[in-house]
Order: sequence, then C-alpha cells, then structure tokens
Amino acid sequence: MKNLYRYCLLFVLVALRCAQSMAQPDGRQLSLQEVIALAQTQSTEALQVQTTRENSYWQWRSVKSEFRPQLSLGGTLPDFSRTITPVIQPDGTTEFKAVSINSSDLGLTLSQVISPTGGKVFVTSLMQRFDDFDRDLTRYNSNPAIIGLEQPLFAYNALKWTKRIEPLRYEESRKQFVEDHAQIAVNATTLYFDLLLAQVNQSIAAKNLANNDTLYQVAQEKYKLGRISKNDLLQLRLSVLNADLALAQATLDEQTAALALRNYLGLKDSGTLSLQVPKRIPATLVATELALAEANKNRKESINFRRRLLEAESQTAKAHGDNGFNASLFASFGLTDQGANLSDIYSRPENQQRARIGFTLPLLDWGRQRSITKVAQLNQQLVEYTISQEETNFEQAVVTQVNQYNTLRTRINTTAEADAIATERYEIARNTFLIGRISITELNIALSEKDQARRAYIASLSAFWEAYYALRQLTLYDFENQQTIKVNE
Repeated sequence: MKNLYRYCLLFVLVALRCAQSMAQPDGRQLSLQEVIALAQTQSTEALQVQTTRENSYWQWRSVKSEFRPQLSLGGTLPDFSRTITPVIQPDGTTEFKAVSINSSDLGLTLSQVISPTGGKVFVTSLMQRFDDFDRDLTRYNSNPAIIGLEQPLFAYNALKWTKRIEPLRYEESRKQFVEDHAQIAVNATTLYFDLLLAQVNQSIAAKNLANNDTLYQVAQEKYKLGRISKNDLLQLRLSVLNADLALAQATLDEQTAALALRNYLGLKDSGTLSLQVPKRIPATLVATELALAEANKNRKESINFRRRLLEAESQTAKAHGDNGFNASLFASFGLTDQGANLSDIYSRPENQQRARIGFTLPLLDWGRQRSITKVAQLNQQLVEYTISQEETNFEQAVVTQVNQYNTLRTRINTTAEADAIATERYEIARNTFLIGRISITELNIALSEKDQARRAYIASLSAFWEAYYALRQLTLYDFENQQTIKVNE
C-alpha cells in the first residue's frame, strides 16, 4: 500500500512539472518599459500627438508672420468692356455711345504692421493703362512711390493682444505635447497590466486544471481502496470541470487583452505576446512639496491660466474700444504722373498728398455700450474665479497622486509576501491531502487563497505602476532620475 502511495505521489509531482512546463510562455517577450517605448514611438495615438504638435507649430509660424513685412503684387489684367453707355452732352442732353475699352493696373506694395499702436505703414508703386479701342486712344497713369500710414485712434488694438497671448498659446502647446506623450505611457501601462493579469489568470487556470485532474486521478485510486468518500471524489470531479471552464474563460480574456494591446501599439505581426512581471520597483519616495513645485513649473496649467486671464482682459478692452469714441487716421505722400506713352509717366512726376481723419461717436444707444462692457467685465471676473478654483483642484490632484503613489509603493512588499506565503501554504496543503491528513475542503481553501494572493500581487503592481506614470504625467518630472521629462519634437 505504501508503494502505491509513493507511486501516486510521484505521479502527481511529474504531472505538476509537465503542467508547469506546458504553461511556460512563448512568443515575443516584452517588458513594461519596452511596451511604453513602442507606444510612444509607433502607436496611432503617438502619431496623432505628433501631428497635433506640428499643427500648433505651423499656427505659431503663421501668427509670427503677421508681424513681419509683407510684400504683395496685385493687379487687374485685363478689365475689358464693350457696351453702349449713356453720355451727357454739353447742352445737358444724353446720348448713347458705343464704348469699347480696356483698363489694366498693376501694383507692388510693401507693408508693416505697428503692433504697439495697431496701425500699418506701407510703401506702394502703382501703374495703370487705359485703352479706348473706338478712338484708338491709350493713356498711362502711375504712382511711382507712395508712402502711407493707417492708424486707428482709441480703438481696440488686436495686434497688441495677439502679441501677448499667442506666445503663451504656443508654449502651452509645447507643454501639452510632453503631457500627451506622458499620457501614452499611462495608457500603455493600463493595457500592459490588463494583459499581464489575463495571462496570470490563464496560467493559474491551466495549473489548477492540471492539479485538479491529477488529484482526481489519485482520488479515484483512493476511492477504490476505500480511503475517501464518494462525496469527496465527486467534489474533486466538479473541481476539474470548474477548472476547465475557468481555463476557457481565462483564455478568451487573454486573447481579448492581447488584441487590445497589440492594436494600441500598432503591432502588425500575429505572434503571441509574453509579458514580464516587473521586478524592480523605484526606491524613491516622493515629497509633496517637490511634486507641487515641479508640476507648477512644468505643466501647461500655469501658462493656460495666464493665457485665459489675458484673453478675458482682452475681451474687456475690446468692449471698451469698439463701443466708444473711435477715430482713424489715413495719410499718404507720393508721386504721380500721366501720359500718352509709358516713358512719359516717369519723366517729371508731380507730388501727391492725401490725409483723412474719420470718427464715430455713439450719441444714443439705449445703454448698449454699457451693457456690452459690463458683460465683458463680469466674464473676466468669472474667468478669474474659475481659474482660482482650478488652481486649487490641480494642487489637490497632485497631492492626492503623491499620496497614492507612496501608499501603493509600500503595499507591494505586503502583497508579494502574501503571494509567496499562499503559494507555499498550498504546496503543503496539497502534499498533506495526498497522504490523507486534510479534507478536500481545506485543500480548496488553500487553492483559492493562493490564486487570490497571486492576483492581488499583480493588481498591486498594476495600481503602483499606473500611479507612477500618472504622477510623472501630472508633474512632467522624473523623480527617479531627478530631472524634467523632455521629449524630442
């Protein structure tokens, strides 16, 4: 009888070794850092982030170009007309004359905006040609050089506010790019541990099926010898069936999680992914004061708050400028000439001057101006209150994330020890069951605790690493290497 027990025990050990070898992962081995690197370089989200960054860059280039000299060439070539038109005669009567004419003009203009005042200076050169085909007449007119100034007075200066706001918007987009890049790491970490937990569950299910099947085979021999009841035998058989169902579900979950991670990373090959359980945990505890300081320095929020305050202030200035006394100044000085030949218009040009001041002053608007200004002022106050609350919420989010990171970091050691203890306890319980000293109920309890401890350990790793990369994304600071996170643009 003892030989039979030894044979059964040897059979169990061999079967377990075979089950473990069958459960060994194959395929492409990936660590968490490798998955994050792939996500940040080739995923669709990474490409979208890069495209958004380039879009912001070219928008900034467009804004800067508005403040630089502009050279333009314009004209009409040709403007031909053949019609019958009324012509007033010297005696006051009207006669209808056939007219066949063409008018052409060409102008070159160099202009430069004046952002402090909102005006514009320009230099232009114009030439016109007129042809009367019925009378075989050609005339030329030219303005070889005209220097002019256009200047709004007391009006809202959009250029001044654009020059203050747009650099902040561009800097905000640069920081947003780094934040989006860091967010990809958070998303990849979540998908990584979704698959890792699914693979762990599949491995647990496969081992449980092999173990339960082996125990059931041993129990059949014990039942024949009358050493266990039929109730225990049936319970072991039920465990085998439940383990088989659990393995099928775990396999489906693993395939779903693998597909999600593969699609996110943009992997085209169909090979299996085998993820590694992270062993190294950063030893750094994060100080709340440091996290807050780096978050305020590195994140886009500080710039975003300044930009929104300026925009609100700009709208108030616009309400004041557009609805009160407005005036505009236009002045130009240049040369002009005309002649029958092209050479005549540049021989002895004459002076040309022009000046104009226009104004508008609302006299009766039934309170419209006051209402528009008051709305703008109240909107500015609302923005100030909103930003004040957002600043508080942002600091609270940083503090909460720091506390979560530090707490989860200390929890990993506990769950790791619990995993090791539960695994060892199950091995003892299994060997004790084989020699008939504990019941199947006690064995199942040990098995359930082993599986639960393993899942809890993986879940604690998942929560920690998600908190780790979320804290990096929230502060844009690498606490382990003590440096600001930067991304090559």
